[in-house]
Amino acid sequence: MTIEIIQFPCLEDNYGYLIHDSEENLTVTVDSPDPVVIQQILQDKGWSLTHILNTHHHWDHAGGNLELKSLSGCTIIGSAKDAHRIPGIDIQVGEGDQFMFGNQPVLVQETPGHTLGHIVYRFPVENVSFVGDTLFSLGCGRLFEGTPNQMWNSLQKIKHWPDETLIYCAHEYTQENARFALTIDPENQDLQLRCKEVDQLRSQGRATVPTTLGLEKKTNPFLRPHSLAIRKMLDMMDASDEEVFAQIRRLKDNF
Repeated sequence: MTIEIIQFPCLEDNYGYLIHDSEENLTVTVDSPDPVVIQQILQDKGWSLTHILNTHHHWDHAGGNLELKSLSGCTIIGSAKDAHRIPGIDIQVGEGDQFMFGNQPVLVQETPGHTLGHIVYRFPVENVSFVGDTLFSLGCGRLFEGTPNQMWNSLQKIKHWPDETLIYCAHEYTQENARFALTIDPENQDLQLRCKEVDQLRSQGRATVPTTLGLEKKTNPFLRPHSLAIRKMLDMMDASDEEVFAQIRRLKDNF
């Protein structure tokens, strides 16, 4: 691996990510949740911030943009469709765009649902992705701006990535998501094992992310509306995948 990824907790339940290319001496922060913590890590590592990759406009993802840019002169990359809500944006990107981080191609996909302008970033050579608040371990983002149709289509894009893709999401929500998942998919043995693993990790104060797409496809109910067991539990045997997904999202909202 030619890039180094540092994952760090911040704010109440966020994760931030710094990505460093030692060959090209480039450093990215994915979003800017806590500029103080980010600056401290940069100082400890002796790195200089060169880029911010914003997934969406919410304050706990873009709120530190201008402070970090004033300190480092970094380049801010974000959604063209949300440029008016991304502080300090320099480069606007959208569906299917690709740019280089050192020698690493970075692929951009639009994933509206949580917000209308949400985007995700994938480093295909390393099989790593940074999905913001679109997909969580055992969950997905709440639909603050988008529709169930939009979010389901967004998740479909992610489902087409290789199963070994590491999923770096932006919050530690897994334990709560696990409790909900068991209510609608209680006989899923992969889910049962994952829930035990999650409880053990959290009891030790350890992170439950990154996860892999392959594991999420086996355990995450939001990626499994096709499951006959889930459909039977919800009494939706004849519904479309999108309709089942929408019902799962409604149930989670009220869980």
